[in-house]
Amino acid sequence: MNQRITAPRTPLRQYTVPLSTTCRGARLARLLAAEQLEAWGVPLDPARLIVAELAANAVLHGRVPGRGFRLTLALTMDGVLRIEVIDPRGENAPVTRDAPPEPAESGYGLLLVEEAADRWGVLPGPFPCKTVWAEVELGRFR
Repeated sequence: MNQRITAPRTPLRQYTVPLSTTCRGARLARLLAAEQLEAWGVPLDPARLIVAELAANAVLHGRVPGRGFRLTLALTMDGVLRIEVIDPRGENAPVTRDAPPEPAESGYGLLLVEEAADRWGVLPGPFPCKTVWAEVELGRFR
């Protein structure tokens, strides 16, 4: 994980949507993100993969009954796409590892995010939540 704390840059465009912490909510996050990225003329990949993994983690590890998660996409003037997923389990920050300990069906999500994103990290808040974010420099995908 890129431990450097980076504040979001001033967005040129921004899209935010609240979603339920269910499998349907995670799937909807991916679909809505793809629709928004297409509307902005931004390449779908690797952003679609990053959204899918962060939303799935919010559903699996950030679930609190009766509370959802929020997806935000922000496109900056300097061509950076910032993806944020805020979930209500601020005390349950992701743990990074070099690889899953044994072959498994899960445990690869953040490894994929690390490979696909230029930077990513976790910020506390807004209380009691946490924000998992990733940034992609779009210039290299055009």
